[in-house]
Amino acid sequence: MFNSLSDRLTATFRNLRGKGRLTEADVDATVREIRRALLDADVAVPVVREFTGRVRERALGAEVSGALNPSQQIVKIVNEELVEILGGETRRIRLAKSGPTIIMLAGLQGAGKTTLAGKLSKWLKAQGHSPMLVACDLQRPNAVTQLQVVGQRAKVPVFAPHPGATSTELDQPAGDPVAVARAGVEEARQKLHDVVIVDTAGRLGVDTDMMEQARQIRRAIVPNEVLFVIDSMIGQDAVNTALAFDEGVNFTGIVLSKLDGDARGGAALSVASVTGKPVMFASTGEGLDDFELFHPDRMASRILDMGDVLTLIEQAEKSWDKDEAARMAKKFADQEDFTLEDFLAQMQQIRNMGSMKKMLMMMPGAQNIRQQLEQFDEREIDRVEAIVRSMTPHERVAPKIINGSRRARIARGSGVHVSEVNGLLERFAQAQKMMKKMAQGGMPGMPGMPGLPGAGGGARKNAKNAPKKKAKSGNPAKAAQERKEAEARRANAAKALPTGAAFGQQPGDFDPSQLNLPKGFDKFLGK
Repeated sequence: MFNSLSDRLTATFRNLRGKGRLTEADVDATVREIRRALLDADVAVPVVREFTGRVRERALGAEVSGALNPSQQIVKIVNEELVEILGGETRRIRLAKSGPTIIMLAGLQGAGKTTLAGKLSKWLKAQGHSPMLVACDLQRPNAVTQLQVVGQRAKVPVFAPHPGATSTELDQPAGDPVAVARAGVEEARQKLHDVVIVDTAGRLGVDTDMMEQARQIRRAIVPNEVLFVIDSMIGQDAVNTALAFDEGVNFTGIVLSKLDGDARGGAALSVASVTGKPVMFASTGEGLDDFELFHPDRMASRILDMGDVLTLIEQAEKSWDKDEAARMAKKFADQEDFTLEDFLAQMQQIRNMGSMKKMLMMMPGAQNIRQQLEQFDEREIDRVEAIVRSMTPHERVAPKIINGSRRARIARGSGVHVSEVNGLLERFAQAQKMMKKMAQGGMPGMPGMPGLPGAGGGARKNAKNAPKKKAKSGNPAKAAQERKEAEARRANAAKALPTGAAFGQQPGDFDPSQLNLPKGFDKFLGK
C-alpha cells in the first residue's frame, strides 16, 4: 500500500547521508520532497501542510543543529510525526464492565464490513472471547447469507432472524434492522456471549436515509465501540466520507480495509489526523487471518523502510510449534545431523506463519529488494515440499544415497525437472554444512560467537590462516612424546587467557535489558 510513499521518502533521506551539518536550504529541500511524496500518496492537503510545517520547525531547531548525525535526526523527526498523525499510540477495544461488549460496524457499501465482521470475530475468539455476529444489513442482496458463510468459516454463531433482500426481492420491503439489532444483543446476553458484532447496511454514497438508520441502531443498542470501516484505496474522498460518518454516528475508531492493495494509501494518513479518531485495526488480505491490531509506530517504521520486526516476532510466537523448536534445539545441542525430515518440518512451521512475501516485506531495508520480492512465487515452497515428500524416509535421512536414478524417480513423483531436484539437494548440502558449523563452533564467519548449549564454543580459526596439522608419527614412543608436548602447549595457552569475559563481564552476567531494544523484544530473547 505505501510502496510509492516509502520509495520517495527513502530516496529523500538518502540525499542527506554524509552531511555533517544541514543548512536551512538542505532542510527546505528535504521538506519540499516530503510534501511532494505525501501529496502524490493522496494524503489530504491540510494534513500535508500541518505535517511538513511541524517537521520543518523541528528540523531547524536545536535538536538537529546539535545532533552528531543531523540526517538521522531528520529521519527520527519524520518518524515521530508520522506516528502522531497515525494516532500516536495503539488503541484497543474498550470492553464492557458488565454484560456483552457491543461493537457496531459502519461504512460505505463495498468497504468490506461483512468480511471484516468475520475477521474481527475470529481475532476476538483467538483472544479468548466468545463473539456473536448480528446480521442487520437487510438492504443489500444476499448480505445476510454472506455473513452466515463468513461466520461459518470463522466458527462463530450468527444471529439472522430475517433473510434480508435477495436478488429477486429488490422491490420487497426489507425487515427492520433496528429491531434485529436489539434482538441480537438480547440473544447474546441470554446465551452468555461476551462480544456482539453488529453488521449494518452501507450505501454506494453517503445519504440521509443511511445515516438515519445507522443513528437509530446506535441509539437502540448503545454500543461500546462504533468502528468506521473505510476502504484504504479511495484516496482523497476518504476524508469527506469519514467526516460525514463521524457527524452521523460519532464513531469511536477506524478500521482500514484492503491495506494490501496497490493504491497510494493516503487515506490511512489522513483520516485519523482529520477526525481525531484512532485507527484500531487493519485488514491486510482476503483471508480471515489477514487482520491485525494497528500499531502507529510500527506502521511508521514500515513506511520509512525500517521494518516491523515486532509484528514478525508476534506472528512467529503465535504460529511456531514450541515442541518442534525444543526438539530442534536439542538436536543442535547433541550435534546431530540436520536432515531433510527436519527441513520439511521447518518448511511447515514457516508455512503456518502465512505469506513469505509479507513476512519478508517486514524486514528492515525490504524496499531495496521489493522488485525481487514481488517476483517471488509462493508456489516455490509447494514445489520444494513436493520434492521432499517424493523421497523415501531413508532418502530424507541420508540424502547422499540419492543417485541419478533416484533423482529421476523423485522428479517424476513431484512433477518437476531433475535439475530442480539437483538444485534443492545442493542447497540443502550447503545448509547442512552451515548448521553443523553452528552446532560445533558458533556462527560461521563470526569469531567468538558461542554455539548452542552443549556444543563446543570458541572462535574458529580461518582455514586459510590455520597452521597445518602435523602428521602423527608411526613410532609409538615418538607419538606419546608429541602428545605430551601438545598438552603442555594447551596448558600454557590456558594460563595466558584472561579470566573474565569480553567487556569485563563474567559468563551469565549479560542481561538483554541493558540494550536499548524495542519494547517486548526481551521476551523474544527468552529473558
